[in-house]
Amino acid sequence: MNYVDGFVAAVPTINKEKYIKHAKISAVVFKEHGALKIVETWEDDVPEGEITSFPMSVKRETNESVVFSWITWPSKEARDAGWKALMEDPRMNPDNNPMPFDGKRLIYGGFNTILDE
Repeated sequence: MNYVDGFVAAVPTINKEKYIKHAKISAVVFKEHGALKIVETWEDDVPEGEITSFPMSVKRETNESVVFSWITWPSKEARDAGWKALMEDPRMNPDNNPMPFDGKRLIYGGFNTILDE
């Protein structure tokens, strides 16, 4: 089954268009390095929680929006090779494609697919 990288971030709402531009550039690079699919989503119905929530997880501030994204890879091996190549690709250098959000509050991880229907 496929391997998935998942991400949650708080993005200044004013930077939505900058984020979309960053994501489009990144998606091209990810696909060139083996990703099957890249999905980026912008918050719409993301409630505050009392114990946990998406906003709490990234310490969302009032002028920010939550982004939830994932990248699908054919395998963990393809993902590991893809990430290695991505880190060396000049298009992913922050000087060329700056992240329009606070990367310190980005939550990410790799996941084995256990169901895909």
